[in-house]
Amino acid sequence: MIESYKNFWNNITNFSDTARRSDFWWPAIINAIVGFLIVNIYTFSVGHPITDIYNFSDLALATGRNIVVFLVWLANLSVTVRRLHDTDRSGWWILLQLIPIIGYIWFIILMVLPGKSNRWS
Repeated sequence: MIESYKNFWNNITNFSDTARRSDFWWPAIINAIVGFLIVNIYTFSVGHPITDIYNFSDLALATGRNIVVFLVWLANLSVTVRRLHDTDRSGWWILLQLIPIIGYIWFIILMVLPGKSNRWS
């Protein structure tokens, strides 16, 4: 689990390799839990949602939040493309999520499939 999360951050800009299922799913689970905890702790401690900006400290926090969200998004995009490569598909298959409902379900199935020999490894 820890090794998969390290690989998630170490390969933040690597779009040309492969990623095992655990390298995709562990960071997704960890990021969801950490994000949920941070948002709820912040909301409870300040008394308003993290998206509301009332003063300069809220603005500074929102700027930091946006930077972190961008970095997590980039790392998630990278690991998703590498996971698709592990199933011997092009990274462009990520666009499958744009198809309402069916595309997202199909995409999740692709992320669960075992890896196979491919042109990227």
